[in-house]
Amino acid sequence: MILRKGMRLTIVAVILATLHCSLVRAQDLEPRAYSNSPTGLNFLIAGYGYATGSVLTDPSLPLENVTNDAHFGILAYARSLNVFGKSARVDVVVPFGSLFAKGLVFGVPHERFVVGFGDPAFRFSINFIGAPALTAAEFKNYRQDLILGASLRVVVPLGQYDDTKLVNIGTNRFSVKAEIGGSKAFGPWTVEATPAITVYTDNGDFFGGHTREQAPIYSIQTGVSFTFKPSCWLALNAGYFVGARSTVDGVENNDQQEGPRFGLTFAYPVNRYNSVKFYGTTGLNADRHHDFDAVGIAWQYRWGGGF
Repeated sequence: MILRKGMRLTIVAVILATLHCSLVRAQDLEPRAYSNSPTGLNFLIAGYGYATGSVLTDPSLPLENVTNDAHFGILAYARSLNVFGKSARVDVVVPFGSLFAKGLVFGVPHERFVVGFGDPAFRFSINFIGAPALTAAEFKNYRQDLILGASLRVVVPLGQYDDTKLVNIGTNRFSVKAEIGGSKAFGPWTVEATPAITVYTDNGDFFGGHTREQAPIYSIQTGVSFTFKPSCWLALNAGYFVGARSTVDGVENNDQQEGPRFGLTFAYPVNRYNSVKFYGTTGLNADRHHDFDAVGIAWQYRWGGGF
């Protein structure tokens, strides 16, 4: 079967958009993002995760049973800062992963396996209210009430990308996520909410030199967590996202992402400097029942800051 050029590009755009969004959403439901910590602390994080799910496709396209499986690891560094008397943080995340996708196109099986680095992410966050910059000695007497803050994350297109292939781990474009966050403590309980918008630059080398645009994606995350003791907590989070419809060479695709996702995270301190975190995430598409599941584990080592 010979596909028309426009049909072929639409199929590729839908597959690429959904595979990448599934992998990103599996990692992006982050609890307790707006909290306070002593200034000068350094964090080194290494993690592994697995995500699997079906792929949302346009019902008018000749695609069936499209699924993907992703193994991904991350290496990250973060540091807490004092910015004009407010607590702040900078962090960088470098992902590495493998992705296997398969499905039927006009009834013919197709599959793709790819391994490589993903696009690294750089983020700056600051708490404007309720989380002053404190030394380790001062932090011992700190008790959270209401925290309001904001963050900006930039993803840089340095990951694996081959414009002749249907599936890649990198995206060959920048993205910028702007977010505001609120966190309120009620004794050992903490409630939070974080609305955000993510915008994308164009990919001008999409599948052989075409131009792929993507609309912004809007999201909101809420959650509640319970602290058993310092650095030991359990969090339940829920989020909703909508947007990210793609356009290839001016032709809009029917591939908007929309739906809820849910996550459960447990953090446990091994000792003064080390802790581990376990998480699980699941999500679906509100209109067409696209779903994915992800589980993972992360190890964190901290030093500095007077500890």
